Amino acid sequence: MANYKDIVGTAVRNNAGNIPTAETGQVFFDSTNLDFKYQFPNTLSSWRTGNNLNTARDQTSGAGTQDSSVVFGGGPPVIALNESYDGTSWTEVGDLNTGRRGLMGAGSSNTSALAFGGNLVNPPNAASAANETWNGSSWTEVGDLNTTRVFARGTGTNTAALAIGGATGSGGNPPITANTETWNGSTWTEVNDLNSARGNQGTSGTTTSALAFGGDGPTAANESWNGTNWTEVGDLNTARLALGGCGTSNTSAIGFGGNRPPPNSARTETWNGSSWTEQNDLNTARKYLAGTGTQAAALCSGGNNTSHTEEWTQNAAVGAWATGGDINTARYVPGGGGSQTAGLMFGGQPGGGTSANNTELYNGTSWTEVNNLNTARERSGPAANSQTAALCITGVVYPGASLNAANESWNGTSWTEVADVNTARDGPFGIGTPSAAVIGGGSAPPNMNVTETWNGSAWSTSPATLNTGRKDNESGGAGTSTAGIIAGGNNGSNYAQTEYWNGSAWSEQNDLNTARTGFAMSGGQPAALAMGGNPDTGKTENWNGSSWTEVADIPATKRNHGGSKITADTSALVFGGYNSTAVATTFEWTAPTTSTVTFTAS
Repeated sequence: MANYKDIVGTAVRNNAGNIPTAETGQVFFDSTNLDFKYQFPNTLSSWRTGNNLNTARDQTSGAGTQDSSVVFGGGPPVIALNESYDGTSWTEVGDLNTGRRGLMGAGSSNTSALAFGGNLVNPPNAASAANETWNGSSWTEVGDLNTTRVFARGTGTNTAALAIGGATGSGGNPPITANTETWNGSTWTEVNDLNSARGNQGTSGTTTSALAFGGDGPTAANESWNGTNWTEVGDLNTARLALGGCGTSNTSAIGFGGNRPPPNSARTETWNGSSWTEQNDLNTARKYLAGTGTQAAALCSGGNNTSHTEEWTQNAAVGAWATGGDINTARYVPGGGGSQTAGLMFGGQPGGGTSANNTELYNGTSWTEVNNLNTARERSGPAANSQTAALCITGVVYPGASLNAANESWNGTSWTEVADVNTARDGPFGIGTPSAAVIGGGSAPPNMNVTETWNGSAWSTSPATLNTGRKDNESGGAGTSTAGIIAGGNNGSNYAQTEYWNGSAWSEQNDLNTARTGFAMSGGQPAALAMGGNPDTGKTENWNGSSWTEVADIPATKRNHGGSKITADTSALVFGGYNSTAVATTFEWTAPTTSTVTFTAS
């Protein structure tokens, strides 16, 4: 039977009575069985991309939580730079008094941290005993370590910390030490050593309950600290050095990244007090990174002289993909819409430099060819929230790659030419229906921000322009003419920007976790999916009306594919696309499911 700890950290909404269909996160009373019940999502833990550091670096250190952290020092070259994270972005704040790399860190937030040890700028690469405390605005020099060291690891807070292991020689060279020191807010005290001398390990915990894992060798060794002694416990599954780690105790930790040695590792493992379990890897393999937070909500920053930041969420809802029936004509950059059980696809590029006019319908099992478009084309802006009502708007025609302003309306049986768009364009987005639609972006002129609206009979150029002009976004929009959302696209490099259309104006929203182009979107505002894309990826993200969350990947990498346009939070469809050649595969999405846990009354 579950207990309170199973739901700690979840935003639980209470409901006093019986509810026929419980929402995720609800606690309710079952009056028939006299039980309290909690509805929770079936989940999987994963990393998602966060906003980057302002300055790329490795051999850095940090302190705090996933949404309140500081990262300081690092190299090369050796720097004193300090950045603060608020859960969304990094800001440069007060520098260390003494620039260092390979240093240690401890602390509870972006306003309370400790930085100690490391390699100095001057004398070059000398091991340091320096110790500084951070109050949210400036660093103050406090009591030095008893033993100079570099590439050691720290854990704890700015008033109660541990300094563990490391190298005492210049530049992080031997001798390697097993020395452990505790900090009480004013002085360091030497305590019992590790069983095995090492540096470049991962750590977690407090001055009375800590863990030290991995390190030089590389090694998989893991030791547990009880406030007095170190005890050897269960090894990591993968030996490595220069990894990141964090956690709250010697029974709850996460280790990630590192070097095996080469290649660098993206491996992530969690510790439950007796054994390590392999989890989903980091998105970017790296060593000499900073790790802050807890086992359930960690932050990974820097490493490999990069600025990459990633956020770990334990037990994030993921959903699932299943393989559906293949389309009859393999193709990429088609238009499409509809739902998972009533899908529509039209146009595209089968290969060979010739655009297609084929139209196909999906019944939840198989595709059937029906009447063709009047004008073969690809990279059109589809407005297609239904299998029986759609627009195929503008696009490009091969051979010759000529722009086409033509607009065609689908009634479930055939296509009819209707009024042209005012500006022909290649790779715009389209959202809406045959009676009310919006189109924008595209590459004529390059990366336009011009928006046009359709009233069922004519197009009007809107005074409201996109905040970010973009192209290659033909399937990257979903919703209605009064509540639509677009994301991604390209302007020399891939975008992550998201914008919301309220019927008269565009407003910027929180970015995708993965910048991309050539992906499919389904749904709208406030529930959408972004699926696959370029660079070749199967990554899928779920929009909840305010932010994107990574969910289960498409089983195969896909880009330049089509997708359904409705029911994103329950079901969706992607079809066709490109993966070295045109493909015919179809995949069906099922949203994260929930289960009920019962707390039996006694």
